[in-house]
Amino acid sequence: MTVVIQVVLLVIGFVFLVKGADWFVEGASKVAEKFGIPQLVIGLTIVAMGTSLPEAAVSVSAALKGSADITIGNIVGSNILNILIILGLTSVIRPVAVQKSTIKYEIPFVALISVLLLGIGYTDQVVGRMDGVILWALFIAYLLYLLKMTKSGEAVLEELPEEDKDMPVWKMLLLIAGGAAAIVIGSDLAVDAATELARIFGMSERLIGLTIVALGTSLPELVTSVTAAIRGKADIAVGNIVGSNIFNILFVIGTSALITPVVYAPNFLVDSIVCIGAAVLLWLCVVRGRRLGRGGGVVMLLCYAGYFAYLMR
Repeated sequence: MTVVIQVVLLVIGFVFLVKGADWFVEGASKVAEKFGIPQLVIGLTIVAMGTSLPEAAVSVSAALKGSADITIGNIVGSNILNILIILGLTSVIRPVAVQKSTIKYEIPFVALISVLLLGIGYTDQVVGRMDGVILWALFIAYLLYLLKMTKSGEAVLEELPEEDKDMPVWKMLLLIAGGAAAIVIGSDLAVDAATELARIFGMSERLIGLTIVALGTSLPELVTSVTAAIRGKADIAVGNIVGSNIFNILFVIGTSALITPVVYAPNFLVDSIVCIGAAVLLWLCVVRGRRLGRGGGVVMLLCYAGYFAYLMR
């Protein structure tokens, strides 16, 4: 009965996280539109960060509660899932075109910051506040890069749905407040339930973070990408997933480390290498034809199956 209760609480936590992120992004976008903030700025900040809110909430909450393995496991696991599972499934459903800038700059940048995370974490087994400053500096540089690329017309941002200009400001603020509250509640429930399940089954927090929590916080990306593929609109899937992975490392871990130093257990060495390998595999699959085909998708899914078997051994 205790297991059932914890599973239910975990699911409820994920539901709160996903819906909270939706409400927060919708409310913040509408407020920005209402006060004349350019859509470009909204897209680069509110919408781009929106899909990383579940990871951010869970990681910060876990770090504050001393469950560092869930913090690191959530981000490393999410980044592996994003590429191998989400892009794998998406490209199997429908081959995905990839922007030139994504191949030339963004995918290599994901691999580079994944190596950086491994380096700063494994060296002294902690991602400290100074590391957080470094990650945030790179995060700001990445935002400036996006701004430059978009102004030059080389980057494509997902268009926001047409806004309801008649919505009163109080309702917009209610969406923001409600979304933020749902994210906090959801992250609290998810971390507590995941930690309790790990204790009951004798599983490590690392394993819980790399699998269950990573999948739960990646639900927005999973649903969005697969739905877009089914509808024949998957061309921006690779760019969105790559962007999410960059946000996860630089923004989420950077913010967590600034709030409180995050312990990086030596056990994460293999997982971090797999995370780097996933980015390199993605680059190899798209560098020639500028598209991620079904063959590449199958290879990615098989790679995740092998990694999952390693985790379960």
